[in-house]
Amino acid sequence: MTTAAIRPEVRLSADQARRLALRAQGLLGAPDRRGGTRGVLRRLGAVQLDTISVLARSHELVPYARLGAIGREAIEAAYWSGEHAFEYWSHAACLLPIEEWPLFAFRRRAMRARGRRWHVMQDSERSCAAVRDRLRADGPLTASDLGGAKNGGEWYDWSETKIAVEWLLDTGEVVCVRRRGWKRVYDLAERAVPEALFHDDLDDTECVRRLVAQAGAAMGVATRADLADYHRLRGEQVDAVVEDTGLVPVEVEGWGKPAWADPAALAEEPRGRHRTTLLSPFDSLVWDRPRTERIFGFTHRLEAYVPRARRVYGYFAMPLLTGGRLAGRVDPAREGRTLVARQVSMADAKAVGPMAQALREAAGWVGCDAVRIERCDDARLAAALEAALKE
Repeated sequence: MTTAAIRPEVRLSADQARRLALRAQGLLGAPDRRGGTRGVLRRLGAVQLDTISVLARSHELVPYARLGAIGREAIEAAYWSGEHAFEYWSHAACLLPIEEWPLFAFRRRAMRARGRRWHVMQDSERSCAAVRDRLRADGPLTASDLGGAKNGGEWYDWSETKIAVEWLLDTGEVVCVRRRGWKRVYDLAERAVPEALFHDDLDDTECVRRLVAQAGAAMGVATRADLADYHRLRGEQVDAVVEDTGLVPVEVEGWGKPAWADPAALAEEPRGRHRTTLLSPFDSLVWDRPRTERIFGFTHRLEAYVPRARRVYGYFAMPLLTGGRLAGRVDPAREGRTLVARQVSMADAKAVGPMAQALREAAGWVGCDAVRIERCDDARLAAALEAALKE
């Protein structure tokens, strides 16, 4: 694929589309270690947060997959510096580059128009005023500092204060740019967001247009549904702006649906070294199941919330990326200084070496010095994997 061969409304092979997606996601070619974790965040535009921690939390696994075994403390420091990222609702609860603050004005306005979140406050005006006053007087605070997050019941039984501060976060009066011991630290947005970015003057159409363009760049090539899913927009919102994003209409072999590509991605052939690594189930390369199946022919499902007896691949099965393809998965755990592969699945014998490499690297990254295989779905490959791990 050469520059001369790529024109608007071009036809791409399935392999070309796959390589464009990998390069856009920072998983093909030399990793940009100079930009580090912040560079990864800016490139992806959103890194999903989740409470599950097996090898590490998902937001740590995302830069690890692209940059290699960088220090986990360095990853946390890059995210929670208070100057480069904020938390908000994108694909889900996500870390977002601080430059995207103006782009989510449309969602903050929609929250305000709705008038409430799913939790109900008994006295919303008084509760919100109390949170504002405390933050203004005492600076950034956690929910515990503000008086406690729980109301005494189940995990979702929030206190009035917790509901109020989350509502203020939804509507943009409050922002989280730091965490402390995995607890959100809330601050007044007017104080924490850089002055040059602290504005909501972009109208809804412009917010959505920029987010669709950003999603297209982060994915390389995408269908309408892909573009909508990245920041959880509606299809009709994409339809209204896609012609003005600069994305190029393309036809992809086997996709059967219209698609758009980032013009920068089409400017040169995607080439370079493929990364061999384990991916978080929440990684933006695979977080959309239909897209993952379409590009990689790989059915991926997070089974953490599936009853144990119905799990097929395990609680937190991590796909194995190697040679630009998804070639297996492993459900990991840690016991002391041993990384335990509770269940390993591989496509064929070619995946054995890469799986061993990925397991050894992941073990070293999280401070383990041994790997133990508990179960391999294919008995013929189990002995080969054990041997490869000893090499």
